Amino acid sequence: LTGAQDGSVRMFEWTRPQQLVCFRQAGNARVTRMYFNSQGNKANHSLQCGVADGEGFLSIWQVNQTTSNPKPYLSWQCHSKTTSDFAFITSSSLVATSGQSNDNRNVCLWDTLVSSGNSLIHAFTCHDHGATVLQYAPKHQLLISGGRKGYICIFDIRQRQILYTFQAHESAVKALALDPSEDYFVTGSAE
Repeated sequence: LTGAQDGSVRMFEWTRPQQLVCFRQAGNARVTRMYFNSQGNKANHSLQCGVADGEGFLSIWQVNQTTSNPKPYLSWQCHSKTTSDFAFITSSSLVATSGQSNDNRNVCLWDTLVSSGNSLIHAFTCHDHGATVLQYAPKHQLLISGGRKGYICIFDIRQRQILYTFQAHESAVKALALDPSEDYFVTGSAE
């Protein structure tokens, strides 16, 4: 799966030189993050992919479509300025996003099974100037986010509260990685 600055999203197969599917054409907002959903859709056992973009949208497609230009089955604006990262949470119906919104609700939880107007479950007010990256820790049911000012926030998604906030870097946090046992996480910054 490839996403570009021009907004296009294309899927390839290792053994074929041509694209299999074009999910989005050039001319859309720049792609900020893409993931396959390892959980899939339980209802029809299909693989999904999600794409976040620079205009604040998150779109999700069924991967096993046969059309050359499929439409997303979900597309909604998660943040008013940009959606920088997202994570599928335990099932295909719960998604966390990070980004930048005018009201500083920069980390959000969404339910994809309800209408887009009611899909926001919880919004965390955090990260002045926006959240840049997001990591989900499934064993502990925690979200870890990094922001443009170098801060890290750790959220308990069951209790829907911020547990810790601290400054890890002097510049924007650009990467988060979690070890498989969830004992440690590593941050990388623009500096």
